[in-house]
Amino acid sequence: MTAAFIAIIPARLASTRLPNKPLADIAGKPMVVRVAERALLSGASKVVVAVDDQSIFDACQSYGLNVMLTSNQHPTGTDRLSEVASRLNLNDKDIVVNVQGDEPLIPAELITQVAQTLADHPEADIATAALAIADPVEVNNPNVVKVAMSQGGQALYFSRSPIPFNRNPNKYQVQHYRHIGMYAYKAGFLKEFSKLAPAPIEEAESLEQLRAMWYGYTIQVLLTDAAPPPGVDTAEDLERVRAVYRAVS
Repeated sequence: MTAAFIAIIPARLASTRLPNKPLADIAGKPMVVRVAERALLSGASKVVVAVDDQSIFDACQSYGLNVMLTSNQHPTGTDRLSEVASRLNLNDKDIVVNVQGDEPLIPAELITQVAQTLADHPEADIATAALAIADPVEVNNPNVVKVAMSQGGQALYFSRSPIPFNRNPNKYQVQHYRHIGMYAYKAGFLKEFSKLAPAPIEEAESLEQLRAMWYGYTIQVLLTDAAPPPGVDTAEDLERVRAVYRAVS
């Protein structure tokens, strides 16, 4: 039986590279609505769009979505989730999946699988996903975040550098894993997250998940066979996604 979970979609209006990104039209609907449609296919007991602007709120309401207007001062999407978890009075053990508001092609099954991973590992506070790296070029690409794991699949560290570093490649074969930025959280962690000061390792790597590890929270990693389609960061990304929707309409 699939674990019960809530999907929350943080969406903010400001975007340096793509203004008004959540409202960008994709086959006749705003992008944030397309993301919500994917989340609704995941089996989530509830899908909430957490927004920072009235225009996004109104767009979501017009499509009958559950939407919450949150503070426009949150530095991260996780902080926005923290506000929603508190306002919904969630139980500390409730599972919340963060579905990024700029991923209109996110596979619904990945949302479900990450939530189930957290449910299957009650000792963990967070679950995320990773994929074996096949292209050696990606290992040294700082834009590809790597994760090192224990034998039980718990994250040991995340880095933009190659981890583990293979000091003797002629003797050892090392498999590297690319982190996929999908997260499931226990609501109790989310309520505490906004109170945690940024960690030195988080600031050095510019990786928010390292804040959780710095304070001793446990992250369980799901190994998946396929990377999800890229999200939308630029106008070119948006055109690529529009083409996908046109092809299936």
